[in-house]
Order: sequence, then C-alpha cells, then structure tokens
Amino acid sequence: MKRLSQITDISGAALPPDYDPAAHGAGIVHLGLGAFHRAHQAAMTDAALAHAGGDWRIIGVSLRNRDVVDALAPQNCLYTLIERDETGVSGRVIGAISQVIAADPQATLQALCDPAIRIVTLTVTEKGYGIERSTGLPDPQNPVIAADLTALDAPKGVLGLLCAALGKRKANGTAPFTVLCCDNLPNNGQFLQKGLVGFARLHDASLADWIARNVAFPSCMVDRITPAAGPETRAEAERLTGCIDLGAIETESFTQWVIEDHFPQGRPAWEQGGAIFVQDVDSYERMKLRMLNGAHSMLAYSGFLAGHRYVRDVMVNPALERLVRRHLKAAAQTLEPLPAFSFDTYAKDLEARFNNPSIAHETYQIAMDGTEKLPQRIFAPALDALENGCALRPFAFATAMWMRYCLGVTDGGVTYALRDPREAEIIRVLQGIPRDGELISTALHEQIALVPKALVESSAWRDCVAEILNGILDLGIAGAIDLEATGKY
Repeated sequence: MKRLSQITDISGAALPPDYDPAAHGAGIVHLGLGAFHRAHQAAMTDAALAHAGGDWRIIGVSLRNRDVVDALAPQNCLYTLIERDETGVSGRVIGAISQVIAADPQATLQALCDPAIRIVTLTVTEKGYGIERSTGLPDPQNPVIAADLTALDAPKGVLGLLCAALGKRKANGTAPFTVLCCDNLPNNGQFLQKGLVGFARLHDASLADWIARNVAFPSCMVDRITPAAGPETRAEAERLTGCIDLGAIETESFTQWVIEDHFPQGRPAWEQGGAIFVQDVDSYERMKLRMLNGAHSMLAYSGFLAGHRYVRDVMVNPALERLVRRHLKAAAQTLEPLPAFSFDTYAKDLEARFNNPSIAHETYQIAMDGTEKLPQRIFAPALDALENGCALRPFAFATAMWMRYCLGVTDGGVTYALRDPREAEIIRVLQGIPRDGELISTALHEQIALVPKALVESSAWRDCVAEILNGILDLGIAGAIDLEATGKY
C-alpha cells in the first residue's frame, strides 16, 4: 500500500484539504511539533487556509528528536487528523504544514529570520523555556540557557533562538514576528515576554528594549484532548485514507482556542476553525486551568493509583466520577462570572468529554510534570478558596493524591517514575521519611518551593491535606476514594 504523500492519494472517507497547499507560502514557524500542535493550531490554520487563503502555512520545528519529522517529511507533511466522539469516527487530511525541521538550530534560525514569517507559535511545555517561575526570568542554572548566553550565534534553546532571530531581524530592518505561546500557562504571553526580554538583557540591553517596545506577545488559552498516537491510530488512518500514514494523530471532536487579538503583522483567519478573539484572555484561561486542567490532575493521580489507565476508565468508577464533579464545582466557585457563559454548562461538557469512550487519554500521561502544573491548577484556586471561605477540601484531596503519587509505588508494590523535572529533588526530600501523612506533607510543603506561602502557613489547609493523606495511607487508594466520595470523612 502506498504511503500518504499527495492529496490525490486519498481513496477512503477522510476529507482532503479544501485548498491547494502548494499555492500557499509559509508565514508561521512553530516550535514544538508534537501531536497537540498538529491537532489544534495546525488544524485551525488548515481551516483558515481553506476559508480565507493567505500565505500562512507552517514550518514545524521539532527541537529534541527526529521522530515526528521522519514520519511527516516523506509524506510532504500531510497527515490524517482523526476525531472520535460518541457519534463515531471521522478523519481529514491536514495540509497546513509546509516543512519540518528536526533538531537543527541553524535551519531553525534561518527560518525564523525569513521576512515572510510573521508569527512564531510555541508548544514546548513550561520546562522547555528555561524560565524560573519564581522570578519570571531565565534560569541561570539551566544548561541550555547558560550555553546560549555564551554562544548566541548558534543557539539551541527556545529563548536563544527567539533572541538571536529577533536580533538579526532588527539589524536587517525586518519587522519582528508576533510570538504566540500556546502552552497551558497562566498569562502565557506575558510569561514568555518577560522571560525573553530578560534573556535578551543579559546579552544586549538595546535589543531587550527593542523587543519590549516592538514585539507582540498575545496570550491565548488552548484546549483539546490529544492522546498519544498508537498502532490503532495508524490502522484507523489507513482505513480512512487508503494510505499508510505514519504521522496520523487522533483527538476529540471538541476544540477551543481563545486568543488576544494583537497581531501587528497580520494573522490567519483562525476564527474559521473556531478560534475566539478577545481583548483579554485571562478569565477564560483561569477557567480552563482550574476546571478542566485541575480536575484532570486530580483524576490523573487518584485514577492512576487506583489502577485506571485511561480517563474514560476513571469516569466509570462511581466514586471518582462524584469526586470529579465535586472538583469542577469547587473550582467554578473560585472564578469571577464570565459574560454570557455558564460554568455549570461548561462543567457538564467537561464531564461528557472525560466520559468519551473513544478517547484513550492516559492518566499516567496527565500525571507527568506535576510540579509545573499544580501551582496554577490546584494551589491558585485553593488559595482563593481559603481567602473567600469556599470549599477547600477538593483541592486538598488533589494535593494529597499528588503527594501519595510522589512515593513512586502503588499499593500493590509496583514502582513507577514520577516523570517530573523535580523528580530527583522530591525523591531526596522523601528519603527515609516513614509512611506518615503529616510527615510526608510537611516535607513536601516545607522543603519543595512549590506551595504558596499562605497555604504553607495555613493550619486549615495543612491539617486537611495531612488528614486526607493519612487516610490514603491507612485505607489504601480504593478505600480512601470511596470514603472521600461519601463525604463521611
């Protein structure tokens, strides 16, 4: 069977691009060419090209490995996007990516300096930027940051590449590109702006000032569940296209992208793919982080430890389903109302998405990088709940489950990697501590700089976390979940 490489190859039910990809030039460089980008920003760019045209195709850069590039390059960067929901399966071939680059800093820098590039989008995860959360500035201990500051003519990291490219564009009189962070981070535009200006200031103060004055960093909120692709994904793509497709990905039918509309050099008609343009994305972002992402983290730690591989399996557990609903309600209570928006309806939509039997979203995948995620997903709403007298226990339960997860072993004695950038620190802090909820909680509260000071100093919070964690250790995961769901603590 032939490999997918031309639109004319498609012989199955998948929809081909409704435009000629070759007729459109590239206007975007994307750093972090993973499955989420291809299911989200690239898919919406594909819709924009079909409806409004323009030279807005994407040069995709994989910063760390060649796998996705090796899959897409022989296919002229075409790939099948498979959507699954309760009504069935559908597929479309995406043509928005024009070129792929694999772990090649010089080729990436060359692309970033091209005057045709007007937007740079990024999905590299928080740890990929090398920015310290506490200061918002580049982490001087990060080896990539340190290396790029001494050799900015050959940068390898995100901040180094952006700084070097903007420096060259400034020197050449080329308009700067807009920088659009698409990672799940609060105020992600401001986050990246402060980090990049801080990096540039360590290299060239005049360039830092120029970036601060001239480069746009709109914030955005993204949402689409995109499980890791597997053999079933490729088999489904073959059925839908009649071709072998090694770059196929699958996702849910739901997608959301809320973007601050600040693009001095223009942008694709992303609204044709469903994007919402607003003046301030902060309220939408906070809603998503606290409700969707917060509930995801809670169910990931408790579900994984309970032996549930997928989110859909968690939702089949009646006790966990009740706890998910409780968490969504508690998170909504920490939010300011949004005009013409119902948090109750959003919560019901989230429950339906979590229940989607066609999406194999692994709890272990969601559980990774907890120290990067919990501050905005769990601790921020917990702090607001504490200050405003709202329900605190749901956030304490999520925190206690994360602390139990940090022990690195299931109730059945199976060990697992934490898959967290601070894994070694967590293991060191917990070394030699007995299985006592209060002692474990104290160590993680006081020796890991993660939890806000107001929570660390709150006896109400600390007592609740320690009590729940002791129950988890005494009763086991299943018993503690069942007890928590009854409300009879």
